[in-house]
Amino acid sequence: MTVATTDGTTIIGESILISGSLNGDEDLTVRGRVEGTLTLTKTLVVEPTGIVKAEVQVKNCVIAGVVVGNVTAPESVEITKEGRMVGDIAAPRVIIVDGASFRGRIDMGEVDVESGAAPRRAAAPARPAFRPAARPALAKPEAKKAEEKAAPAAPKPPGPPAPVAMGAVKRKVIVKRR
Repeated sequence: MTVATTDGTTIIGESILISGSLNGDEDLTVRGRVEGTLTLTKTLVVEPTGIVKAEVQVKNCVIAGVVVGNVTAPESVEITKEGRMVGDIAAPRVIIVDGASFRGRIDMGEVDVESGAAPRRAAAPARPAFRPAARPALAKPEAKKAEEKAAPAAPKPPGPPAPVAMGAVKRKVIVKRR
């Protein structure tokens, strides 16, 4: 059953299926099913019993039921906690309430950077170019000797003895004790 109310809202009843192109200049409440394309100059409300499988172009959209398709709105799109949507949203204001289900992409349009508002997407920080670590220059023997003379060598703390490798090669180890 389709009903037009005195406040300018049309209601598509729970037992109604509309397939095709739907255009209008008044608010629409969907309690049944709409399939195809839906273009309104006012607000679309999809109630919990409503199912819309369409490309939707409306001024505002409130989804408490199911919408499968892309929604474009110059003002806002809201998905309530009972709402489920699969598709892309293009609107400057998008509200997805805790508990709602949404799968798709959201495009909130461009933001005027000159007016002081933050840009829509922050630019990704530039990745530093990969540069291998510089190899230290090989010291000349004369320079090494000069460094050793200039700074006295600090005594090394005693550490654990070096491990002896076990294997096919047998070596004789001589330990000198002082």
